[in-house]
This record gives sequence, C-alpha cells and structure tokens, in this order.
Amino acid sequence: MMTEEFIAVVPAAGVGSRMAADRPKQYLHIAGKTILEHTVDRLLSLTEITRVVIAISADDPYFPQLGLANDPRITVVDGGAERADSVFAGLAAIDNDNAWVLVHDAARPCVRQTDLRALITAAISSDCGAILAAPVRDTMKRGRHHSAPQISHTVDRDNLWHALTPQMFRVGLLRQSLTSALAQGATITDEASALEFCGYTPLLVTGRSDNLKVTQPEDLALAEFYLQLLLKEQP
Repeated sequence: MMTEEFIAVVPAAGVGSRMAADRPKQYLHIAGKTILEHTVDRLLSLTEITRVVIAISADDPYFPQLGLANDPRITVVDGGAERADSVFAGLAAIDNDNAWVLVHDAARPCVRQTDLRALITAAISSDCGAILAAPVRDTMKRGRHHSAPQISHTVDRDNLWHALTPQMFRVGLLRQSLTSALAQGATITDEASALEFCGYTPLLVTGRSDNLKVTQPEDLALAEFYLQLLLKEQP
C-alpha cells in the first residue's frame, strides 16, 4: 500500500491593503510571532504534514528575517499578483501529482489540529477532496446598489456555508481544475470553486468558527485572543 503524502501550500504574496498597516498582514505580530509563523506552526504541528510551500512576493523583505527561512521543511517560491498565481507556483514545487495538497490562507493562524485531522480523514475518503467550512448562522441579505446599498431580499441560509481553509485536493486534480477554469474565464474565489466549475463536488467538513482570517484591523485582537487560548490548550 502506497503511503500518502500531505503537503501544505500557503499563498503569502498578498499586501493586505484592507489592514492599512505598514507591512503585509501576514507579517504583523500577535502573541509573540508574526501571523505567518503562527499559521505555519499550526500546519507543521500535524505530523502528517511533512512540508509547507510558501509563495511570497519576489521582493519580499520580511520573510528572510524569519526563522522559517531556515527550516528544512519549508520551500519558498515566488508568488504572483493573484491568489491563483501563488497557488500555481506552490503546486509547481510539488513533483508528485498524487500527493494531497492542503491550501491554507497565510492569515488564518488559529486552525486546530482536530480540524486538520477531520479534513484529512474526509478528503482521502472522497473522489475529489474536501474543504473546511462553517455553517452560516446569521440572517443573510442580498443587497443591491454598491454606492448606497439597500436590501434586495433575504437569502435562505439553509445549506449555506462559510468557506474556510485549508482546502485539500490531489495536486494533479487541483492543477488541472485551476488551469481549465481560468482558461475558460471562470471567477475563481477559492480552490474549491475551480473544482466546482469543472463539475466536481468536494466535501464540506465542519470546522471551528475561530479559524479566523485576519483581514481588518479589528481582527487582530480577536485572533490574538483565540491564539492564546489555543496555545494554552494545545492542540
């Protein structure tokens, strides 16, 4: 029986303009480390994940200052202007199309081992992989007009999910799906959307809502709070 290989890809070439900080959000410090370091630590805390490929901008002055730069489990590649470009670059560094890749946001430092293991268990039992996701709890409104938004109607929240990461697929299938979807002009907002466009139906794995993506300045305090709880509890 062939041993499965699990590799994480972390797109980290973005500038995080909504954070309005003096550096990309993945390099802001919370709980004693940069967000990126916490994120990679969470991934590598799972023994099944033996390697992390990080896609950074070609002129990134911050990453070389991190201890991650000298970790033999880390591979660094040049990312691109769009998320898909960085994911492609990460996939290109993996020479096993049959390996499982877990694509994870650089700004999600609070993912739990329990969620990672649940994702892996579900994905390897499926034909096309799986993603972490959280059921929608709030009432959802469809808006209209961008300049002065108004309510168009209430959206039925049954079977609506917030897509989280990691999202886990076979390397070859993800590469093929991204290539095909982008070539046909599809709007790709996450990796799963590329597979969906190509007719696949990845599984939804319920993840914790504290798997927060740091996007706005107010997210920093909440992420630090969650991290401090997580580090006390381990995993």
